[in-house]
Amino acid sequence: MSKLDRRGDRAPIPSAWEYAAAPESREIVTLEERYGNFVNGEFVEPRSGEYYTTIDPAREEPLAEIAQSGPEDVARAVDAARAAFKNGWSSRPASERSKYLFRIARLLQERSREFAVLESLNGGKPIRESRDVDLPLAAAHFFYYAGWADKLEYAFPNRRPRPLGVAGQIIPWNFPLLMLAWKIAPALAAGNTVVLKPAETTPLTALLFCDVVRQAELPPGVVNIVTGDGRSGAALVKQPGVDKIAFTGSTEVGKAIQRELAGTGKGLTLELGGKAANVIFDDAALDQAVEGIVNGIYFNQGHVCCAGSRLLVQESIYEPVIEKLKRRLTTLRVGDPLDKNTDVGAINSRQQLDKITELVSSGKEEGAEIYQPPCRLPERGYWFAPTVFTNVAQSYRIAQEEIFGPVLSVLTFRTPDEAVEKANNTPYGLSAGVWTEKGSRILWMAERLRAGVVWANTYNRFDPASPFGGFKESGFGREGGRHGLEPYLAFDGVQPSGG
Repeated sequence: MSKLDRRGDRAPIPSAWEYAAAPESREIVTLEERYGNFVNGEFVEPRSGEYYTTIDPAREEPLAEIAQSGPEDVARAVDAARAAFKNGWSSRPASERSKYLFRIARLLQERSREFAVLESLNGGKPIRESRDVDLPLAAAHFFYYAGWADKLEYAFPNRRPRPLGVAGQIIPWNFPLLMLAWKIAPALAAGNTVVLKPAETTPLTALLFCDVVRQAELPPGVVNIVTGDGRSGAALVKQPGVDKIAFTGSTEVGKAIQRELAGTGKGLTLELGGKAANVIFDDAALDQAVEGIVNGIYFNQGHVCCAGSRLLVQESIYEPVIEKLKRRLTTLRVGDPLDKNTDVGAINSRQQLDKITELVSSGKEEGAEIYQPPCRLPERGYWFAPTVFTNVAQSYRIAQEEIFGPVLSVLTFRTPDEAVEKANNTPYGLSAGVWTEKGSRILWMAERLRAGVVWANTYNRFDPASPFGGFKESGFGREGGRHGLEPYLAFDGVQPSGG
């Protein structure tokens, strides 16, 4: 009898590893039953008298009642921002503006756990992503632009920069707090005041940010938050007292905003949709590339405008890449966003889930082969399993339209020229990824890919010092870096960006 056979008195060796739940506590977040708008440094009831309910997408449970702002509410916020701009914020020493931004950044760091839980609770993204990506990056953007606030003459030498005035900003639901930081930090650093409208489904971190604004003792009216659906955003775009609009969202809405502002002289920047190509060459480190593929499309449930939703694989390595990818998908955990083990959280809303489901059905009808790993989805909430389509043709809707969900379409190529042609065969131009060991090939591809951001041997990496934006139907203008300051500044004899 062997020694192994005689070990009957010891604990058995497990045949499989099961993760125990590791939920983050909801107790750190205190929610009000009802929220008004944040105008001139205080919360006020909406003049419209209307409210709607924001929910937890993982449980379909109500979280709070939110103001549905009408044109009068938006006008009140714009008037407050205009008064704050004229009454000292624009003429305040730049070093003072810098101090306020530093304060906000530090407060975000100090309250990061609270913000991360609320971000996951209201948006459905895994707490690990909110905690490790969204919050550190949001604070980093305020730190970064705090450093630029008193150095604008060095950022734009010989151009004499000055603030525009009131910036109207509309942000999406996929990265609520991070998009707020992308918008507010450069606007304040440049000396502008702000009226920001968060997404209808994810307003809670923006409303909690109002408390950070008060803690930082920012002068009243410098930052104003108005909530509501698309009607509130349309009212902000139409407000004559707004000098510049910054919008992140769908291409369809971006086009409507551009039509509305044509000829008004208002500044405009648009960061819209994407259908990014992640290109894998035969000399790439495949295990590393597979991790990049997973991060590129399943991060934040695919709710990422720059998601690598099209995978272009060189034919000679197609089989091993797909095999490794499918094996990796079986390890992804779908479930409670507040569980620290979760990899893929809840879809943000019923409307978005219906859109994903419809496009996936079209892929199956057009002839693509679908793979979804064995996955038990929760009974309540909005969920969609990680999905891979193979045998995809360029003409299929899943290869052309932005799905904004955890769905990957796989195509093949033989030569670098073919890879470039297929990657650029889309109305979008926001981002792309290249995986190869050859530095010369990376540079060759980056020069030819019509994308605002090209990652090399990585994906979905962001830095506040690096500009981000797109071409074609992915919009225009840049956010991040020194480039992100320019749309919030006017220069003597020069029209503002988009004017």
